[in-house]
Amino acid sequence: MLIDKIKNPKDLKKLSRKDLKVLAKEIREFLIESVFETGGHLSSNLGAIELTLAIHYVFDAPKDKIVWDVGHQTYTHKIITGRKDMMSSLRKKGGLSGFPNLKESIYDNFGTGHSSTSISAAFGMSEGFRISKSSNKAIAVIGDGGMTGGMAFEGLNNAGASDNDFLVILNDNDMSISKNVGALNNYLSKLLSGKIYGSVKKSGKAVFSALPPVLELARKTEEHVKGMMIPGTLFEEFGFNYIGPIDGHDIDILIDTLSNIKSLSGPQFLHIATKKGFGFSPAESDPNKFHGISKKSTSTENITYTEVFSSWLLDAAKKNKQLCAITPAMADGSGLTKFAKKYPKRFFDVGIAEQHALTFAAGLASNKIKPVVAIYSSFLQRGYDQFIHDVALQNIPMLFAIDRAGIVGADGPTHSGNFDISFLRCIPNVILMAPSNENECYAMLEYGYKYNGVCAVRYPRGSGMSKKVNKNLGDIKLGKSKTLFSGKKIVILAFGPILNTCIDVANDLNATLIDMRFIKPIDETAIIKLAKTHKLIVTVEDNTIHGGAGSAVLEILSKNKIVIPTLTLGIPDKFVNHGSQDEIYKECGLDKNSIKKKIVMNFK
Repeated sequence: MLIDKIKNPKDLKKLSRKDLKVLAKEIREFLIESVFETGGHLSSNLGAIELTLAIHYVFDAPKDKIVWDVGHQTYTHKIITGRKDMMSSLRKKGGLSGFPNLKESIYDNFGTGHSSTSISAAFGMSEGFRISKSSNKAIAVIGDGGMTGGMAFEGLNNAGASDNDFLVILNDNDMSISKNVGALNNYLSKLLSGKIYGSVKKSGKAVFSALPPVLELARKTEEHVKGMMIPGTLFEEFGFNYIGPIDGHDIDILIDTLSNIKSLSGPQFLHIATKKGFGFSPAESDPNKFHGISKKSTSTENITYTEVFSSWLLDAAKKNKQLCAITPAMADGSGLTKFAKKYPKRFFDVGIAEQHALTFAAGLASNKIKPVVAIYSSFLQRGYDQFIHDVALQNIPMLFAIDRAGIVGADGPTHSGNFDISFLRCIPNVILMAPSNENECYAMLEYGYKYNGVCAVRYPRGSGMSKKVNKNLGDIKLGKSKTLFSGKKIVILAFGPILNTCIDVANDLNATLIDMRFIKPIDETAIIKLAKTHKLIVTVEDNTIHGGAGSAVLEILSKNKIVIPTLTLGIPDKFVNHGSQDEIYKECGLDKNSIKKKIVMNFK
């Protein structure tokens, strides 16, 4: 097998073109089998095999720097850079990351997990080469919806004004995680055969080559003709030399084109057309379904928090005609697919553009519409200024359904929702809730939507405690906690589903257990009362300890001049690596035994 002989990109360069095609087939078969075992991203990786091989065949990594946007299409890159035998450990604790990682390999030049960062990073590398007078190249590979992110155009605008030898490769597969939307995608997807434009260009230059003034006129005419025929004008206006579109699954064309580009000077833009899931018919037919595959034997019949949100949204939409749902390219992951099909005119997928999503929602809400913004915790970080400036500052009523809050597990630090409590609770005009189970999640979403202001409900990745949600709305009251049971001396204040881990701890220690429910406004009255009747306060949350819910409790105690030993438990001050959710909770000291041990050590 050729795949077993490739230990680094130098081995790749020894192969013939024919052998490269055989290798691509072997990698495709290996990935299908491997990803179904480990879980991970399949469709995007199947679509990038030939491109990855061609880039490494032509360029000289790691001296030449390759930056992969989003990063979830780098499995072939990992295989041919000496990590094939570790692919069985993909996304497991202590194993390979599902994304490029600087600590993992010298061939991973930049860590990526979020979209639209590659052009800026690679351009910075090209500037480093220019300053050091190096002839090495910097290549940004962007696609999978990454061009819908505004940061990509900020990078293009800056890079195009330079004369650096810098290459951007647009892997245009007409798909983001959810299907691309917007005018840009419509423009890019109207691909014409390169043969038409190429023949016109070639014959025109041949005719007018002996007539320099006419040739200059032809050059200017070429720009206009090119703009009418292919989407090159957009990128050439940024200062790039546009080449393409070409077939991204044809290794011969890719190698020939990249070899030519390697000898060119200045900013270059190569547009390739690929098919997500290429070579595996189920993934080609339904790339969304095979975008992310769960690891075998991890399925559960319990309802997930995402499904709870989906169920609530459909119910709420029936009663509220002004309800609209907004997502930044995460319709499937956020549980909006059913809503989008039933209420297409009230559904907005704005692409991978979190900043735009929030300001768009604010504008929508300003016209008597009540939006629900469905977004991952780690992606909300990208729209932080808009959350403050365009939403909270103006106190525009809307609901944020924050999925993947806390530990996400296999996707690792780029996707972990460790910080949302800290960065949201400091903002005025914001209500922040954390349900401890799926029933509370449904009730809080309903409460949050009815609230006349900015409200956010944070909930984790994964399942609740039951197979279906109880839609009894219960007794959610603004800023009020709930006592599960009373004990003596020790009180545990739990925020979110981590409460369920604390139940046995509280029983074993005869401690009072409180479901805090609200992070902001926090239940100040209850905290003061509990502080006067107990000897130790313990706060537990799945957010970073710094600035988190525990900090809010300490602020209440300080404000009221109450002196009592207080133990704050949460995610430590570090970026947590990938692994199963249970493994990461244990690593962070948030499993049952660790929590109990820490409480006992601090209670004297």
